[in-house]
Amino acid sequence: MKINENYLKLQDSYLFSTIARKVASYTAAHPERTVIRLGIGDVTRPLCPAVVRALEEASREMGTPEGFHGYGPEQGYDFLREAVALYYSSHGVTLSADEIYISDGAKSDLGNILDLFDADNRVLIPDPVYPVYVDTNIMAGREIVFLDANASNGFLPMPDDAVQADLIYLCSPNNPTGAVYNHAQLKAWVDYALQTGAVILFDAAYECFVGDGLPHSIFEIEGARGCAIEFCSLSKTAGFTGTRCGYTVVPHELRCAGVSLGSLWLRRQTTKFNGVPYIVQRGAAAVFSPEGRREIEENLRYYRDNARIMADVLREMGVWFTGGAYSPYLWLRCPRGLSSWEYFDQLLEQANVVGTPGAGFGRNGEGYFRLTAFGERGATVEAMERIRKMG
Repeated sequence: MKINENYLKLQDSYLFSTIARKVASYTAAHPERTVIRLGIGDVTRPLCPAVVRALEEASREMGTPEGFHGYGPEQGYDFLREAVALYYSSHGVTLSADEIYISDGAKSDLGNILDLFDADNRVLIPDPVYPVYVDTNIMAGREIVFLDANASNGFLPMPDDAVQADLIYLCSPNNPTGAVYNHAQLKAWVDYALQTGAVILFDAAYECFVGDGLPHSIFEIEGARGCAIEFCSLSKTAGFTGTRCGYTVVPHELRCAGVSLGSLWLRRQTTKFNGVPYIVQRGAAAVFSPEGRREIEENLRYYRDNARIMADVLREMGVWFTGGAYSPYLWLRCPRGLSSWEYFDQLLEQANVVGTPGAGFGRNGEGYFRLTAFGERGATVEAMERIRKMG
């Protein structure tokens, strides 16, 4: 018996597990103190009424002989795929329903999509980065090339002709930095991928926060259908962090070595995935209804206002940061030359506020820190007041 030794190359602990242990240790030692968590990107607003009604109706339906649903299509029910396609059309993107694959979230699909690609493929990943991109490729034994994202390029690295790769990870709005690519910048990436034969794995999990004409989807860019796969999630859009539903778009035109990647993804999903529950998919479809979109926009406005409150305090303090405007994340430079983990410890011990150390997202994250706008309003205001007093 042999294990996959690539797992031994992973860091000892996943970033957020380490944070959880540190916070648990601190709160156990100081039970009298109230700790405010602005670290992990979990939402705090409940599911909107339209979604709750759809979940309730689907649950009752499942309790009747004529309405019961057993195994569903692994790629998702047509009613949800068509609703997603209609949503894309509101951003000027035309998709057919059979290019959309329903899943239990973007995180799963970002890892699972790697089943389609040989381990010899070279992977290009911006640094700092969401840890899942890195860890899943380490697990598969792929060579990873990191592209520097830093303050000088606004944490939005552009293609480098000297760097060649087969798979390219892009995330916009970005996790962890909150930076957002514009159309021209994404067009440069699409042109680069088409020229080199690479496939872009585009994480659009935070597209609902985009505004002012910035792209919601990479498929708004000419040529992207021939070089990109897009991943999206209802976790941040509609509070589905616990309900679990997302979708992946694989265009018909996307082929590698003459083979349709959509057909390979469908084969993978029908083999290794039993699909998202019918009840959840009915709730997800309500997200895209006119009523659902109105109600969800109220929740998104709540998080945007949180981000504005946080950004105002950071500006007042003279702290350099990105994000916040079109993203739920604010990526700030640690004060007084502190390292990311030093600032984490000081913030926890002196202000009783939890954030995410930038070093956990890669080498270029050292010296930076991520805060999330997904908190409750009163707690967010209190946390920022504590940070202001701490200086």
